[in-house]
Amino acid sequence: MKKSALFLFSLALAFSACVSQKDYIAESDFNYAGNFKKYKTFGFVNNPFPDTTTHHLAIERTITNRLGSQGYKLQAEKPDLLINYKLFLDEVKYRGYEQPNFDYWVQRRSVDVELTEEEEKKNREKDENYNQVKFTENKGMLVIFVIDNKKGNTIWQGYTAASFDLFSPEVSTELTKATYRVMDQFKILTRN
Repeated sequence: MKKSALFLFSLALAFSACVSQKDYIAESDFNYAGNFKKYKTFGFVNNPFPDTTTHHLAIERTITNRLGSQGYKLQAEKPDLLINYKLFLDEVKYRGYEQPNFDYWVQRRSVDVELTEEEEKKNREKDENYNQVKFTENKGMLVIFVIDNKKGNTIWQGYTAASFDLFSPEVSTELTKATYRVMDQFKILTRN
């Protein structure tokens, strides 16, 4: 009897641990004009209204680690890519796009050619559209923007709907998990 009670208690504990884990589901969109194979360096957008909490450190550290593991170099002066992010703490209406698989599209567009927006639109294939998807059922959201510093255009955005309790002792861990989940969608490797 004791063994079965211990087994049931262990099973209940394991199940409650699984239920309490947040699973961040991330999505991303990209700009067809982005020349993803040419970027080698990144930096962060200087925020004129800096975050007075330490939460932004968890996000920036995670992005830096992730991009560093993919071959990108952090560079303060004139990086190829600028990274910006926004943490929404309330319900937000957000627009994304249904597009081809990012990895497949990048492989298909493996040629390192600079195109104007008009040339890019002309060369766009049939499945390369911007079909809008609206996200409204959320209690908050983390959005990460990747910007071509030379052109000033957002070339990629990743996001996950999530509710973050900024007063929780686990907030840094949760922000790190959510940021990794979003950055998992940006799978471009570079060679420096």
